[in-house]
Amino acid sequence: MQVSFDSYKVFYITAKNKSITQAAKELYVTQPTVTHCIQKLEEELGCALFIRGKKGVKLTPEGKILYKRISIACEEIWKAENDMKALKEFKKGEILLGASETTLHYFLLPHLKKYKKKYPNIRMKIHNSTTQKMLDSIRNDELDCGILVFPEEYDDNEGVEIMTLATFQDIAIVGNEYKELAESNISLKDLVSYPIISLQDTTMTNWTFREIFKQYNLDLNPDIELATTDLIVPTVSNDLGIGFVPEYFADEALKRKEVFKLNLIEKIPRRKICLVYKLNKPQSKAVEAFIEGIKESV
Repeated sequence: MQVSFDSYKVFYITAKNKSITQAAKELYVTQPTVTHCIQKLEEELGCALFIRGKKGVKLTPEGKILYKRISIACEEIWKAENDMKALKEFKKGEILLGASETTLHYFLLPHLKKYKKKYPNIRMKIHNSTTQKMLDSIRNDELDCGILVFPEEYDDNEGVEIMTLATFQDIAIVGNEYKELAESNISLKDLVSYPIISLQDTTMTNWTFREIFKQYNLDLNPDIELATTDLIVPTVSNDLGIGFVPEYFADEALKRKEVFKLNLIEKIPRRKICLVYKLNKPQSKAVEAFIEGIKESV
C-alpha cells in the first residue's frame, strides 16, 4: 500500500479542525477537493475514517487510531521542514570548530566577532586539542573545520583543504635569572645546557622545535612541558627556564621587562595559521558562510 503524504496531511488537518470547510481554508483548496481526497484515502485503507454530520465531522474508531499515529508524523515532518527553513535562513545552526589558543589570540577572535554579529543565531562550539587530533577530527567528520597552526613546510593535506591565512614568528625568551643571555648573540647549541620549557610532546609545536634542533644535530629535551602556549610566558618570567613562543604572546611581558628576547644565531622558521576543512563534504549553510568569510579576509 502506497498512500501519499498529501492524503494523510488532508486527513490530519480535517480531523484536527473537525470540519471539511475549515480544512479547505487552511489548505487553500476547495471543499470538494478535501472531500475527494478523504474518500480516496478511505478507499485505499478500506475503512471509513469520518462520520459526517451537520456540525462537521468526527472520527470513526479506525479514524481515531489513524489520527493518533498520523498526528505525530505530521507534526514531526513540519518541524523538520521548519528546521530546514531556519537553517537556510541562518535562524539556527551550529559550527564545530577546531582552534588553538594561538590561532584564537593571533587571528580568529575578530573573525568570530564579525560572524556572530552577522549571524547571531548560529551556535559555535570551539574545540581545543593538538593540531594532529583536530586534523583527524576534521577528516573523521567530528569537526566541521579548523583554524590550525602548522610548520611552513607541512604538506600532509590528504582529504582536506589547507589554506594559509597568516604567518607568525616564534622567539626565544628568558626571565631575569637568565637575562645576561639576551645581551649577546647565542646559538641553539648553547641553549641546550639550560632548562628548556616547551609544549607537551604530543603537540605539533613540540614536534616542530624538535625538528629545528635536529637540523643542527641537537636534541630538544624539555625540563618542563606545558599544556598550552599561554602558560609559557609566565613560566619563563618565574625563571624556570628558556621558552619558545609566538612573538605576540610575549609582547606585553617584553614591554614590562618581565621576560627578555634572545638574539638567536640560527633562524627560527615562521609558522603558518591555516583554514582546514574536509574536501568533497557537503557543508551546512552556517559552515559554508564561515569558511567563505575566512577566505575573503585574506
